[in-house]
Amino acid sequence: MADINELAEKKLKSRMTKIRKCNRDPAEKEKFSEKFGTSFEIEFQNKNPDKLTDGLTIITNPKGKVLFADYFYQIPEDEEYTSIPVTDKQLKAILEFFDDYKLELDNLD
Repeated sequence: MADINELAEKKLKSRMTKIRKCNRDPAEKEKFSEKFGTSFEIEFQNKNPDKLTDGLTIITNPKGKVLFADYFYQIPEDEEYTSIPVTDKQLKAILEFFDDYKLELDNLD
């Protein structure tokens, strides 16, 4: 069996080929995008991350609508972890906070 790093490199190359094709063909992009949503974590800054880690996990459908959001709280040195569902009211404030954020490469002019 191939090394996991080799498998990951091969799969990434395949995914990038598909993404580039989607960037050239809006119909292909729409078809491909129907199959997945997005999941991301927002980790808050803490003075000592070895003692406390907290943040948000948000999962969306392919249209960008939030399906699930929770707040996580972890004490790494004690290996304690919990998560709490985010209410609709809290989610509204979170989405408003990130409303003007846009993903960009740092070195683009």
